[in-house]
Amino acid sequence: MLFNPHTYDPAHFDPETRRLLRATIDFFEERGKKALLDTYIDRAWYADFLEFSAETGLFATFLTPATDGDDTRWDTARNVALSEILGFYGLNYWYTWQVTVLGLGPVWQSANADARKRAAELLDEGHVMAFGLSERSHGADIYATDMILTPDGDGGFRASGSKYYIGNGNVAGLVSVFGRRADVEGPEGYVFFAADSRHPNYHLVKNVVNSQMFVSEFRLEDYPVRPQDVLHTGKAAFDAALNTVNVGKFNLCTAAIGISEHAMYEAVTHAHQRILYGKPVTAFPHVRRELTDAYARLVAMKLFADRSVDYFRSAGPDDRRYLLFNPMTKMKVTTEGEKVIDLLWDVIAAKGFEADTYFDKAAKDIRGLPKLEGTVHVNLALILKFMPNYLFNPASFAPVPTRLDAADDEFLFRQGPARGLGQIRFHDWRQVYDAHAEIPNVARFRQQADGLCDLLREHAPDADQQGDLDFLLAVGQLFALVVYGQLILEQAGLTEAGTDIIDEIFGILVRDFSGYATELHGKSATTEEQAAWALSQVLRPVTDPARTERVWDQVVALVGAYEMKP
Repeated sequence: MLFNPHTYDPAHFDPETRRLLRATIDFFEERGKKALLDTYIDRAWYADFLEFSAETGLFATFLTPATDGDDTRWDTARNVALSEILGFYGLNYWYTWQVTVLGLGPVWQSANADARKRAAELLDEGHVMAFGLSERSHGADIYATDMILTPDGDGGFRASGSKYYIGNGNVAGLVSVFGRRADVEGPEGYVFFAADSRHPNYHLVKNVVNSQMFVSEFRLEDYPVRPQDVLHTGKAAFDAALNTVNVGKFNLCTAAIGISEHAMYEAVTHAHQRILYGKPVTAFPHVRRELTDAYARLVAMKLFADRSVDYFRSAGPDDRRYLLFNPMTKMKVTTEGEKVIDLLWDVIAAKGFEADTYFDKAAKDIRGLPKLEGTVHVNLALILKFMPNYLFNPASFAPVPTRLDAADDEFLFRQGPARGLGQIRFHDWRQVYDAHAEIPNVARFRQQADGLCDLLREHAPDADQQGDLDFLLAVGQLFALVVYGQLILEQAGLTEAGTDIIDEIFGILVRDFSGYATELHGKSATTEEQAAWALSQVLRPVTDPARTERVWDQVVALVGAYEMKP
């Protein structure tokens, strides 16, 4: 179930993809754990990794669409495989990849042939990219940008303003920068343009985080923006910003998965080999429960993320279901990663603080992922837009297959206007739940999912509650669990996950639903009828000691299965 560098064999990919993924693993393994940890502690810039990427053509091969490169493609399946591997070895290595993905988003969505050619050349030369959207005063509120472009009279502009929290801003060969024209009001004044961090009018201010990664503040002063540097104007620039986030921020979930996997190996091995009161730590019932829960949650993260890839790759103008599964990966999978680390930390305790472990880096870094894109609350609010159609208004779609084919996911760069989320339709979520109804905890969770529908039909939020985001977010957490369970079951049906682990996962979902129902019960805005409903949804999962023991055997199999070379 879990990625293991010692046994990893991505046979489903083409030879070149396999070679590059294996080379990436070998780069880190040959470097060894001491170098990995020392450079993290010393906050040393990861120049050796970027040199490796340049020499092998890693980023160029994976991040150049087929139309812009030679034997390249933008293939979400292999991109997320690399993302998981980089997360496994550390958030910093994942981060430089991630912000390069974001920096390229506006370029590959642009019809500017000169800019596209330049980006492809820079990738071939081994450069990384940056995404200049956020600002210190406004965060990612792109309506309020203070990057101002003044026409220069020759078809170009002069740009002045600053950007904040911009990864790779210290070395990026191309920075996609969002701003607005000084002479045009409203949405028509938006501009996305390409800048170069090496230009004399580009001023690097500082690294705003205490980390090995470089998360920059930079300032443009009278920066010359030539016509060939302009990527998008008007509403298209706004759409490019949001659509880039749709493509790039998906990788947050695979970073969380990779980090959690490495921490899992380290924690389970340590706990099982440590003797306390004359017996292994893993002999204690509460430790077994915590490790089993952590493992089940991690497997669920992988199942959901893997199935989400299929919807991304099969998307088109008439199938935009991926726009729900994307904020789910950003919010749900990343927060589940936090829960996995917390469970593991309760087991390994003080060991989790030691400098010579991967774990203490994981415990710090996992916190950032749910907060890197608008926080959990913003993504939950986005998820709520899909709830009516998802729950009550299903449509017919052809089945979405597993998408591991070597195809270029070109639709991701022509998504169109970033609106109409409330009109997106979904296939009937009940079908996959019905197909797995023989699994006891799937059936129990289905009761709760049906109960959510009853709540919204019989005691729907009134006008005041619909304006109360705190109340709605509690409802959003309940809805998110239904979506989460759907894709977990779909992927389980396409793989050999086994009913034991699925039953264990859904036992956790039953508990989580009960917890969020209890939270809804306690909200000051909740009515008496809604509170009574909430209590009725506090259900116990179906317990089966033999099943849990079999899942525990899967956990014990991780002991000593992977340890990084010193």
